Amino acid sequence: MSRLPPSAREIWKEFHWAFFIDTQGLILCMKRFERALNQGDLEAACVELNAASDLMEASAAAMVLAGMFTREEYETDIRVSMAPPNVSSEGFSGLMSWEHGVLVGIWRDLRSKFSSLPDVLEQPHARFCDAYRKMADGHVHVCAKFVGDEAQSLRYQDRDAIENLRRFGKSRLAMIDPPKSGKRVVT
Repeated sequence: MSRLPPSAREIWKEFHWAFFIDTQGLILCMKRFERALNQGDLEAACVELNAASDLMEASAAAMVLAGMFTREEYETDIRVSMAPPNVSSEGFSGLMSWEHGVLVGIWRDLRSKFSSLPDVLEQPHARFCDAYRKMADGHVHVCAKFVGDEAQSLRYQDRDAIENLRRFGKSRLAMIDPPKSGKRVVT
């Protein structure tokens, strides 16, 4: 018996679930990264930052794979599923997920640590920031594929969706890659 290929909604949902699982792993890595820094265990901090990069790259791939169907399928099924009465609130967005809120809070709290990382963590930190850029670019790519450059954001009806994603990407990147404080620890 042959299997039917997955529907657009199945693709969308399953790769978003993968994205959220990666994000949950990222939360754990960031908490362990902070603990390792606080304990002066730079080897463990390096391991956690590299694991976080792997999860961020997996998130980037999940974001792109979530959009592996046609624009018509997006417009007639996916976008409709993200608006009332299919969801309970106007302006549905991944920003509403607990994972997003927790991760952004952790990054905000780590900002000062990211600005003064020991030299030994410079390379893993650069990889982490590059992985974030890939993930953010993947989100922009999928959005642009389906709604184009002029569409309004589902969350902020008065804003351009693509520009809004780019703005969020820049603000999140500023948390994890702030200007260096000059108080770097040399190891």
